[in-house]
Amino acid sequence: MNTRDRVLHHATRLLARTLLPVAFLRSPRDARRTAAQWALAARFPHEDLTGLDATTRARFTEARTDALWGDGVLIGLTSGHRDAEEQQRLFLAEVRRLGSEAEARRWVLPPEESSHVLGTALDVRPVEGARWLERHGARYGLFRVYDNEWWHFEHLPEPGDRPRLPHPAMRRSA
Repeated sequence: MNTRDRVLHHATRLLARTLLPVAFLRSPRDARRTAAQWALAARFPHEDLTGLDATTRARFTEARTDALWGDGVLIGLTSGHRDAEEQQRLFLAEVRRLGSEAEARRWVLPPEESSHVLGTALDVRPVEGARWLERHGARYGLFRVYDNEWWHFEHLPEPGDRPRLPHPAMRRSA
């Protein structure tokens, strides 16, 4: 973690602790969650949780709250729900960049195959947050599902550990 990220990390944790009394006045039963969400929104101002499946959103919020208060780890959302048009645009841009649909599928799936379109996929940051989710995510039904994407997690409601899979494009080529 570079110096800037370290400073922002510590400032976010301090902000969450500072906001806790105000959050308690607003929602006594959910003060820790509320303060965590306020602080994380300040740290990651461009993230957007809208469009996520309600259960995925709730489990992600619970996980990132526990990560912040329990272990001091910040988890931000780079990308969550995408509508089919946005997913198609991303897929086609990757096809142009890499030269083929087969190569593009290693990184971006077409809309009909993407869990982002369903609102059950989360691309997270920073690496430390993804590592925390990889260790603790099963408790929340959040799993890293592809070997080649450290940042990509999906809400899979069945309990228990799941093996990580090759990306769908890589399974087809095997």
